[in-house]
Amino acid sequence: MAESEPVPPQGVADVLADFERYLSAELGRSPHTVRAYLGDVRGLMEHLGGAAADPADLDLAAVRGWLGVLHEAGASRATLARRVAAARVFSSYLHRTGRLAVDPGPLVSGPRQHRGLPTVLDEKQAADALAAAEADDGSPTALRRRAVLEVLYGTGIRVAELCGLDLDDVDYERHTVRVLGKGGKERVVPIGRPAIAAVERWLREGRPGWVAPASGRALFLGARGARLGVRTARRDVREGTDAAGGASPHGLRHSAATHLLNGGADLRSVQEILGHASLSSTQIYTHVSIERLTRTYNQAHPRA
Repeated sequence: MAESEPVPPQGVADVLADFERYLSAELGRSPHTVRAYLGDVRGLMEHLGGAAADPADLDLAAVRGWLGVLHEAGASRATLARRVAAARVFSSYLHRTGRLAVDPGPLVSGPRQHRGLPTVLDEKQAADALAAAEADDGSPTALRRRAVLEVLYGTGIRVAELCGLDLDDVDYERHTVRVLGKGGKERVVPIGRPAIAAVERWLREGRPGWVAPASGRALFLGARGARLGVRTARRDVREGTDAAGGASPHGLRHSAATHLLNGGADLRSVQEILGHASLSSTQIYTHVSIERLTRTYNQAHPRA
């Protein structure tokens, strides 16, 4: 059997362009992750030698040296952890495509991230925020804001997942939503009656006023008729929850998960709803249910 021919050398720009396609097409990473990883890898290549760098020279010492420089410059734990992740994916890509003889990625270790406790709205704050959003002026913006808040809190989906929803992704009879999550993985999550009602009103009274050729099948639209962007959705949430002290889309996701657990949902079900690949990602929410756990213990244990 003939030996495979070696991969010819490529410039850094060409390798990065190929890497970008790999992240998007093969790994299915989000546009945000693709941009972040490309920025990180450009920094790594600058450390390796700039435009004249040869990716084939990437080794464990080079990656560790780059991380050391970042650490000395005061990079946070979260930043360093992402740089490590980007370097590992990049070195794995180089190795798989024959550009790197040995993959140093598995030997690269980063700082342990301190997983802070999620910031959540309590149930009264969430109810107050949604009640305030309900008192709208009937404009498309207000109707969309109300629907966005209800869907994010009512389903626990990510803001990017919400912006990616199409008209036929909502099943109004079964009260479910089909969501395309990270890595292109599809899941179906329940959606409550208030969210369904808010979406139906948006479709009936808000969306028609903004429909344009660029709208396509997008469920939520911006004022110019294109699919709702993440930045605008974040603003909707921030403005819509202002009366309750303000929240982010991720804060509503945290709140949804916490309130599900407080209501008696099991961890596996919440994992499925949130679209977490690992149960450990969902377990971070269990600490906020300690009050419910304590009440149950006090009521049920004979020696409480």
